[in-house]
Parts: sequence; structure tokens; C-alpha cells
Amino acid sequence: MITLGTLALFLVAVLALFLSPGPNMAFVLSHGIALGPRAGFAAGLGIAGADLVHTLCAATGVTALVAAWPPAFDLLRYAGAIYLLWLAWQALRSGGARPGATAGQAGFVPVLRRAWLNNLVNPKALLFFMVFLPQFVDPARGSVAAQLAWLGVTLSLAGLVFNTVLGACSGMIGRWLRHRRGAARFQRGLLAAAMAGLALRLLLIDRPSKGF
Repeated sequence: MITLGTLALFLVAVLALFLSPGPNMAFVLSHGIALGPRAGFAAGLGIAGADLVHTLCAATGVTALVAAWPPAFDLLRYAGAIYLLWLAWQALRSGGARPGATAGQAGFVPVLRRAWLNNLVNPKALLFFMVFLPQFVDPARGSVAAQLAWLGVTLSLAGLVFNTVLGACSGMIGRWLRHRRGAARFQRGLLAAAMAGLALRLLLIDRPSKGF
């Protein structure tokens, strides 16, 4: 199985990735600020759940099969972009960040589901698990699939801890903002802008030369 040295190196690499601004960070921050700490936690939990699905797909070879089909990359990113634009529209239309709104009122499960689906249809996340995890696998130390599974579960748990802290901090900022004039409009606009920005990012990313 995986050695302690490899696991330590893996965790350092994962922490560096978490600290780099990316779509997951933007998703958690925007929901935490707009809807409160529980919404930030729900977003982190949804992301971790999607990471577990990505891990299962990578360990069983499903990711490689999907990546081998040329249209898969574009289908996933277009689906993801449409979904994110729909979330942006919902944030503006429904007034999700109402004055005094809480994560419970916004819906813990809906936020969790948004984060899960958003991460699941992100082709870059799918490719990441296919390319990143195998770098820490040693075939001489046992089943490759089992090692991929352990690494993926470790990454998912570490991500959940990181995003929980991030969601709590951003949620406290959101609570502070709710006492300011125009806070509801700002929070609603921030959430919509974040979702629209993530959609644009998906549309503009280049198809990787390998894999998809």
C-alpha cells in the first residue's frame, strides 16, 4: 500500500492545490458570503461527494473510457456552463440572498446538490483525477485501483476540511455584510457573478492535448 512518505508528499501537493484560487474555492466563497456558513459547508460537502465519484471513476477506469471519447470534453463543459448560468439566473431572479436569509432558509440540500453537480460535470476535475492521482501510485506496492481509491478518499476528506474552514470564514463575512445597507443586492450579485464567471471559465478553457 501507500507509504507514509508518499502520503505526506501527496498531502503537501494537495494543500498547495487547495491554496491556489480555483473554481471550487470560488464556489464555496460565493455561497458562504451570500448564504452563510452552513451554505459554505454544504458547498464543501457537495464538492467532496463529487470528488469521491471522480475517485471511483478513476480507480475503475471509467474516466479513461470517457476521456477516450473525443466529444466528451465539450459535452461536459457545455453542460456545466449551462448549469452555472442557470444558477446565476436563479440567484438574480429569486433573491437568494434576502436580508436576514440563512443557509437553512436557502436550503442546505440544494446548495450541496449544486456543488456536487457543478464539480461532477467539470471536465477539468475529471481529467485532474486521471492525471494527478497516478503520480503517487507505485504498482510494486499492490493494487493500483486500491491505491487510487485511498488517495482519492484522502483528497476528498482533506478538501472537506479545507472547504469547511473556508465556508465558515466566508459565512462570517456574509453575516457581517447583512447588517450593511444594500447587502442583499450585493450578496445576490456576488453569487450570480461568481456562477457566471465559472461558466465563462468553462467555455474558454482549451481542450487538453492528451486525454480528452
